[in-house]
Amino acid sequence: MEKVIQLSGLQKKFGKFQALSDVTFSVNAGEVVGFIGPNGAGKSTTIRILLGIIKRDAGHAEIFGKDVWKESFEIHKRISYVPGDVSLWGNLTGGEIIDLFLNLHGSGNKQKRDQLIKRFELDPKKKAKTYSKGNRQKVALVTALSADSDLYIFDEPTSGLDPLMEAVFQEEVEKLKNEGKAILLSSHILSEVERLADKVVIIRQGKVVESGTLEELRHLTRTTITLETEGEIVQLKNVLGVYNFQYKDNYATFSADTKYLNDILLAATKLGVKKFEAVPPTLEDLFMRHYEN
Repeated sequence: MEKVIQLSGLQKKFGKFQALSDVTFSVNAGEVVGFIGPNGAGKSTTIRILLGIIKRDAGHAEIFGKDVWKESFEIHKRISYVPGDVSLWGNLTGGEIIDLFLNLHGSGNKQKRDQLIKRFELDPKKKAKTYSKGNRQKVALVTALSADSDLYIFDEPTSGLDPLMEAVFQEEVEKLKNEGKAILLSSHILSEVERLADKVVIIRQGKVVESGTLEELRHLTRTTITLETEGEIVQLKNVLGVYNFQYKDNYATFSADTKYLNDILLAATKLGVKKFEAVPPTLEDLFMRHYEN
């Protein structure tokens, strides 16, 4: 697959503070990469380096095979970016701002712009100074999604939007992915990342602590099992890989290490299974594994 973003050994210091340390990951064409971590973890610093706003101290950072600092002008012709806190010109209308940005970008689709204005329920005739935070985000999203870019960088893009508008955004991202576009999505809404992302990169204190597809990462945490048996279910309590075992009569819920699921199932079948449910770990489980400590 074509690599659109390539980061290797990225480092950045602000004074004595090490903001980024050996950050390495990539984003391919037709792929959504979820970039997650709490405030201060290094997400926005990484994105600012990618955009050529700040200069890295060490490592390699390329977009479309071009250096993000030295060739940022050429790179920007082919990317769309939405920050988490959008500032607009108060005396211009939303429609005027969208058109201004699209003209600057040079590849705006007016038909798509009009469709997106309707989908996001934005009034483009109102002046920006009257807009709520959510409406300011809509202006940025309509602009970014109306441009024909090869890479879309979203940094908390749905901040201030209601759930219906979040769903519209997710549908539009899926369209971009199907068109072969590359998407880097940084979001605090883990369910959003879980739905959209092909790959997840978890950053903590400036370091990438996990990366891979959700399926590849699911082994890092436990599956939740709900089970009812004919025999005495308490016998499963001491089976290897069973944790947080809670039961009443012959009904139990517990956590199970993925690698021991086969042994647990064999033990359960000997008791006569009447009900069995297994819920795989969520992205939130994976995330909290790295931050609860």
